[in-house]
Amino acid sequence: MAKVELKKPIVEEISENIKDAQSVVLVAYSGINVEQDTALRKELREAGIIYKVYKNTMMNFAFKGTDCEPLTQHLEGPNAVAICKNDATASARIIAKYAKTVPTLRLIAGVVEGGYYDEKAMQALADVPSREVLLGKLLGSIQSPIANFARVVKQIAEAKEA
Repeated sequence: MAKVELKKPIVEEISENIKDAQSVVLVAYSGINVEQDTALRKELREAGIIYKVYKNTMMNFAFKGTDCEPLTQHLEGPNAVAICKNDATASARIIAKYAKTVPTLRLIAGVVEGGYYDEKAMQALADVPSREVLLGKLLGSIQSPIANFARVVKQIAEAKEA
């Protein structure tokens, strides 16, 4: 079997994973020990994120002609890819959290909802809270004035009774 035929399933796997993905994040993973890498992979897996190390040439072939094509300029050295289909900021958030304890682990670049982001922008995206946290804050801010109004009405009613 020719080498090209052996590589084709891997390229197809990457292509299938990045299709319909909310975010594709390129990660420089050098300098991380086994224990830290295991913890990182476990947390990413629990969040529904596909985190794999592929050869740069395989990622290059898979990224061509897709929204991820701008990532090909960063395919040098040891890289991993984190692909998330349901939460646009989850992979960046988790990797940035681990990068605080492992300085050699870093976000290189990413494609989030079709838009290319460099390292600095990915770091900013990592600081965005999760969707659930944002919805909770929104609900709290909507609920607060109503609750305050109810307390005032109750106090007025109690004052009239007295």
